[in-house]
Amino acid sequence: MKILVTGGAGFIGSHLVDRLIEQGHKVLVVDNLSTGNRENVNKKAEFHGVDICDLEKIKPLFKGVDCVFHLAAIPRMPLSIEDPSGTTKANIQGTVNVLYGAKEAKVKRVVYASSSSVYGDQEKLPLKEDMVPNPVSPYGLQKLSGEQFCGLFFKLYGLETVCLRYFNVFGPRVDFDSDYSLVVGKFLRLRSEGKPLTIYGDGRQSRAFCYVDDVVEANIKAMEPKKVGKGEVINIGAEKPVSVEKIAQIIGGKVQHLPERSGDPKHTSADLSLGKELLSWSPETSFEEGVKRTREWFEGR
Repeated sequence: MKILVTGGAGFIGSHLVDRLIEQGHKVLVVDNLSTGNRENVNKKAEFHGVDICDLEKIKPLFKGVDCVFHLAAIPRMPLSIEDPSGTTKANIQGTVNVLYGAKEAKVKRVVYASSSSVYGDQEKLPLKEDMVPNPVSPYGLQKLSGEQFCGLFFKLYGLETVCLRYFNVFGPRVDFDSDYSLVVGKFLRLRSEGKPLTIYGDGRQSRAFCYVDDVVEANIKAMEPKKVGKGEVINIGAEKPVSVEKIAQIIGGKVQHLPERSGDPKHTSADLSLGKELLSWSPETSFEEGVKRTREWFEGR
């Protein structure tokens, strides 16, 4: 197949590109490198350094494409609170551009990377796809809008879409240089620099961490099955959450507590029954094994 991956120079996208190329597909990567890294891109992929917000530049790239994986985004809740306008342009307008380009080129299917941020604060756990969304950050609202556009493009134009609601993804190539780095990457960086591991709040907040290889497998499974394609939303995470305090213990080192941040839900855990039913998917990598592999990659860079 001919496959286009937006955000294919990023953390998750580059792993997905590697897997698709291993399977023998022709892969086009679209990434403006605002958060991605050119070195992450598989040398067998065709790279296009363009911005998904530029519709006229990306439209020709969809010609002859069978499937699109849309992972390009500015994936940071704190940044979306600081810059709601800029992140909305990338995460909503960019998504509409990708869906429109796919529709115009008669692409068979778009697999959209959504986020558990859509849930926001909920009274009950685990988080289930039929819960009423309650985003507490612009990022969560942006991702919810993307899901709704995916459903709308199927209803209006017949474009097959599937929305994978990622929980906290980690693994090799995770961002560890940014102030907004995911906690596993950030803790590894701080420990290597001899600095205390910074925890916002009491550290008891927990997340349904999912190793990147399992997320890639979910994307592969969402590519062709007949059970999905009508804008379905499917959780991709873990049933058993892990606290930030526990992660600090696994990484090791001194800890520094900072004031709790706004825009972050206290706890997440994923109901995976729909993913098992529709995609025959569930995560296979334990959190401890995932951290071990991530640490080995970090230390071997």
